[in-house]
Amino acid sequence: MLHDLIVAPFGLGFMRRALAGCLALSVAAPPLGVFLVLRRMSLMSDVLQHGVLPGIAVGAAIGGLSVWAMGAGGIVAGLIVALLAGWFARRTGTAEDSQLAGLYLVALAAGVAMVSAQRGVDLTHLLFGSVLAVDNTALFAMAGAATLTLPVLAVIWRPMVLESLDPGFPSSFGGLWHGCFLGLVVISVVSGFEALGTLMSVGLMMLPAIAARHWCGSLAGQVTLSVALAIAASVLGLLISFNVEIPAGPAIVLSAGAFWVVSLVAGPREGLIRRRL
Repeated sequence: MLHDLIVAPFGLGFMRRALAGCLALSVAAPPLGVFLVLRRMSLMSDVLQHGVLPGIAVGAAIGGLSVWAMGAGGIVAGLIVALLAGWFARRTGTAEDSQLAGLYLVALAAGVAMVSAQRGVDLTHLLFGSVLAVDNTALFAMAGAATLTLPVLAVIWRPMVLESLDPGFPSSFGGLWHGCFLGLVVISVVSGFEALGTLMSVGLMMLPAIAARHWCGSLAGQVTLSVALAIAASVLGLLISFNVEIPAGPAIVLSAGAFWVVSLVAGPREGLIRRRL
């Protein structure tokens, strides 16, 4: 019985591809989520997951259901949304979060309208993902995103830490580091849309990162634990998706959410039980 539930599903080729892709995302995305939480930019992840949808729709209209065409469109749209939010905030003098909220609502509505107008494009698949859609091309895209993210993050790690802990830290390349970081976030969000969907790919980035803060005080510890939690959520979510027949994206995010709830309740750092005691 346990063999049929746990081992047998990964004997299928599409499940192995989905697992390999989700493992690649689990290694690269959670460290970015840790920095987003540290820099109080968690809302940015929500904006980008909505902001990439119009670009994916444009890519599908131009190049069909090509992963590379939709991915390129999503990356361009995500970068435009991120840059517009900062530009609006600087020009108007208002808080950046209000500009982000407006942008992501408009982007989501525009993306849904554009996708719905195209024949042959499944809106549910784009929003929530499907393990059946993870072919070799999608797998290479997810692995390629991780291969790019980890070395670049290693290069910008120290200045990102210094700027996160001390916003007044003098750096002539501050805008460059921040731009590289946002670019990595956009690439990570777009690379996971085939398996997790545009509305769910951020869950694997943010929930493990938030959960890890309840267990570890050091940045290195949070990054390590968030990756481990993301891997566990990926395996558990894919098994739930296969056996219960629900989309992979919600299953994986719900698994990561369960780890977060346990951390929120029982975690030694600002957990509910600890604070009660």
